[in-house]
Amino acid sequence: MTFYTDQQYLEFYKKLILPRMIEERMLIGLRQGKISKWFSAWGQEAISVGCALAMNPDEYLLTMHRNLGVFTAREIPLKRLFAQFQGKLEGFTKGRDRSFHFGTQEFKIVGMISHLGSQMGVSDGIALGSLLQNSRQAALVFTGDGGASEGEFHEAVNIAAVWNLPLIVIVENNHWGLSTPSSEQFKMKSFADKGIGYGIDAVSIDGNDFLEVYETVKHWAEEIRKNPRPVLIECNTFRMRGHEEASGTAYYPEGLIESWEDKDPILRFENLLKEKGILTDDSIREIREELSQFVLSELEAADNLPDITPDPETELNDVYAPFDNLEIIPKSVSDRELRFIDAITEGLDIAMQTYPNLVFMGQDIAEYGGAFKVTKDFVEKYGRDRVRNTPISESAVLGAGLGLSVCGMKSMIEMQFSDFVTVGFNQVVNNLAKSNYRWNQNSDVVVRMPTGGGVAAGPYHSQSTEAWFTKVPGLKVVYPATPEDAKGLLLQSFADPNPVMYFEHKKLYRSLKSNVPEGYYTVPFGKARFHKKGDDLTIVTYGMGVQIALEALKRNPEINADLIDLRTLIPWDKEAVLDSVRKTSKVIILHEDTLINGFGAEISSVITENIFEELDAPVMRAASMNTPIPFNAGLEKQFMPDKEFEEKLIKLYNY
Repeated sequence: MTFYTDQQYLEFYKKLILPRMIEERMLIGLRQGKISKWFSAWGQEAISVGCALAMNPDEYLLTMHRNLGVFTAREIPLKRLFAQFQGKLEGFTKGRDRSFHFGTQEFKIVGMISHLGSQMGVSDGIALGSLLQNSRQAALVFTGDGGASEGEFHEAVNIAAVWNLPLIVIVENNHWGLSTPSSEQFKMKSFADKGIGYGIDAVSIDGNDFLEVYETVKHWAEEIRKNPRPVLIECNTFRMRGHEEASGTAYYPEGLIESWEDKDPILRFENLLKEKGILTDDSIREIREELSQFVLSELEAADNLPDITPDPETELNDVYAPFDNLEIIPKSVSDRELRFIDAITEGLDIAMQTYPNLVFMGQDIAEYGGAFKVTKDFVEKYGRDRVRNTPISESAVLGAGLGLSVCGMKSMIEMQFSDFVTVGFNQVVNNLAKSNYRWNQNSDVVVRMPTGGGVAAGPYHSQSTEAWFTKVPGLKVVYPATPEDAKGLLLQSFADPNPVMYFEHKKLYRSLKSNVPEGYYTVPFGKARFHKKGDDLTIVTYGMGVQIALEALKRNPEINADLIDLRTLIPWDKEAVLDSVRKTSKVIILHEDTLINGFGAEISSVITENIFEELDAPVMRAASMNTPIPFNAGLEKQFMPDKEFEEKLIKLYNY
C-alpha cells in the first residue's frame, strides 16, 4: 500500500467531493432551466478523479458523459466550465455544443461527441503522436460498457495493440447502457477478458475505490511510458441516477440502488479517512461548506455572463481553420509528361519531404504500395513509422488522423476505394468536419479517395461519392481532372490545415498524361480552370467529366464552348461559372455521379437564383443513371453519362 500524508489524503478528498457538489447544483439548475441537459456521474466520481490525478498534467485524457471529475481534477476554472454548460461565449465551444462535448488544448482534454466510441480512434492518434515524437507520454481514453459494444472500440483497441501504443483504455462498467442491462449487451464476465483476444494487458478493479483506481492507473501509466503498449482497465461501478435526468431510473430492479449506496465512493473514502483520524463529521461539514460557497460564487459569476449575441460572420469564419489558400507558381516550365497516378505519387513524395511531421496511413500502403501502387517504395524511403499499414479499420484510422492533429501533426489516410469510407463516415462528418467549429481544434487530415467507374469494378468499388461530403460544413472537397492539377491540388491539400476529401478518378490513373511541372507548386482551392473558350454555351464539370466533355466537343467541332473544370467542389468558383453563363446564356452541367442530388443540382440552383433572366435556355444537367453502378461492362457503359451528355449538348447548342 502506498504511503500518503494526511495532507495528501485531504487533497484527494476535496478533489473527489467537488464534482459531487457541482452536480448537486447542476441538478437544481436543470430544474430551473439554466442548463438544458445533465448526464449524471453520481457514484462514479472515483474513476474520473482517480484517473485524472494519476496521469501527468501534460498527458491527454479523452472523456465521456460521466467524467466531470476529470475537468475539475484538471482544475479548469469553474466559471468557465459553468459557462460551457450554459452555452455562454466564455465556454469552450462558444455556445456551439453542450455539456462535456468539448476539448481543450490548455488542459489536455479531448471531449466526446454523441456517437459513442468515436473518441477511441482519436486516442489512437494521440498515443501514436506521443510514440512518434518520443515524448514518453501516455494517453488515457474513457468508454462505457455500452459504448464498448461499438465497432470503434474493437477497431481502436486492436490498432493500439498492433502498434504498441501507450494508451490506457478505461471501461467504466456501470452495468447499464441507458436502460439495457449488461446481460443484454455482452456475454463475457469481465471486460478484462477481452485483453486476451487483443494480446494486451487487462485488469478489472473496483471503480468505487478511489485509491485502487488512482494507484492502478498510476502504475500502468508509468509502465507504458517506459515500455509503450496499451492496457485495458475495467472499473466496476454503478450509475446512481438516470442515463440523463429525463430518463430516470424506473427500469432498475427494486433494491438495486439501495444495494450500491454503501459502496458510494465518497462515503467509502470519508469512512477511510475517519478511521485514520484525518476527517471528522465536523471537518467534513466545514469542507463541504467551503466548497459549496466556492461553487456558488463561480456559478453566480457564470450566471452573470451575458448571453451570446449571434453574429453570422463569426459563425461562418469558425467553420474552417484559417488558411491563406495561396497559389505557388512552379519555378520552371516542364515539357515532361507524367501519368495522372505518377503526378499524385510525386505530390505525395514532395509532401513527405516538406512536412517531416506528416504520417501516411492506409491498408497495404507500405511494402505493397497500396491497391493502385501510388505509395510504392515510400516505406523504404520514409520508414514504417511514417508510412503505416493499418488493419481494416477505416473508422479508427480516420479518428487517429484527428488524434495526430491534436498532437500538432499531419496525416494522409488512403481509402482503398472511396466506397469504403462509408464505414468511417461518422469520423469524417462528425469529428473531422466539426472539430474546428466546436472547439477550435483543426483536423489536418487529407483523405485520399480513389473513385469513379469505367473499370468494371461494380457497385462497391466504383461509386461517385463526392456529393456526400459537399453537404458537410468543415470539409473541403477536391477533385482534379488532369495530372498537373492533381499534383498542385494535392500539395495545396497538405498545406491546408483543414480536412480535405481528395478524389482521384481510378480510370485516369494510367490513361491520362500531361505536362507536369517539377518541384513544389500549388493550385488554389476554389479557382476553376477553362480547358476551352467559346461563346456558344458553357459546360461546367470536374474530374472525368472534363475528358467526357473534351471527347464530345472533338466529335462536334461546330460547338464553341467554355469548358469549365471546377477542380474543387468545396469551395467552388461561383463567379467563374456565373460570368461564363452571363456571356453564353446557355449552360450544361456534367458529372459522373447520379443525377438526383448530385453536385450539379447545387450549381444549377445558384445559376437559376442569380442570373435566371440572362438565360436563353433551361439549365441542363447530364449525369449517370439513378441506379447503383453495375459490374457488367455493357451495363456500366449504359450507366455512364457520356451518351446523354452529348445528346443534351447538341440539343442545347441548337436551342
